[in-house]
Amino acid sequence: MTRLVAPHRRYQESYLTATDEFLASGEQRDGDGDWVQEPEPGYAGFTFTREGLRDPEEFGRFVDLRRRARDEDAPRRRGWTPVTFLWMVTGDEYVGSLAIRHRLTERLLEEGGHIGYSVRPTARGHGHATRALGRALALAHGVVDRPRVLVTCLESNLASRAVIERNGGRYEDSRGAVRRYWIPTRPG
Repeated sequence: MTRLVAPHRRYQESYLTATDEFLASGEQRDGDGDWVQEPEPGYAGFTFTREGLRDPEEFGRFVDLRRRARDEDAPRRRGWTPVTFLWMVTGDEYVGSLAIRHRLTERLLEEGGHIGYSVRPTARGHGHATRALGRALALAHGVVDRPRVLVTCLESNLASRAVIERNGGRYEDSRGAVRRYWIPTRPG
């Protein structure tokens, strides 16, 4: 059964294996956040690498950064919103990432939405994304504090379109190559 959990060090090995799958596929990994953010005035930035994340201490720093990103007072780039990062797991295996962005910025309104997610290539076709998005809608009810959230996908991503529509997504429009849907949040 697919669960949504806060990022944790115990998933290091399967997270890195999934990272290798994404790198080999050349696909964008949504819902996982950036590995590199350049410093700017008042913000130190960070850099993580696949090789660096093999080190348990560095992976722990990465996990801590992901967990703290939800806090209003966490350091972040100017104009960025707090985000709750969650990992999809089955048993002790990482199968994907999901992010609940607390507010919409101008860019997120156009193409990112409130919720982004990705499932590792070898774990697709088992309903992980559908179940994770459904659970995230209940969490978003309290986090986003809105009756509905924006979820987007590429026009070409038929699987993601199906996930969004199975969870009640109402198509609003397409902007370039991005489809935009609104989905009611669900009280937990």
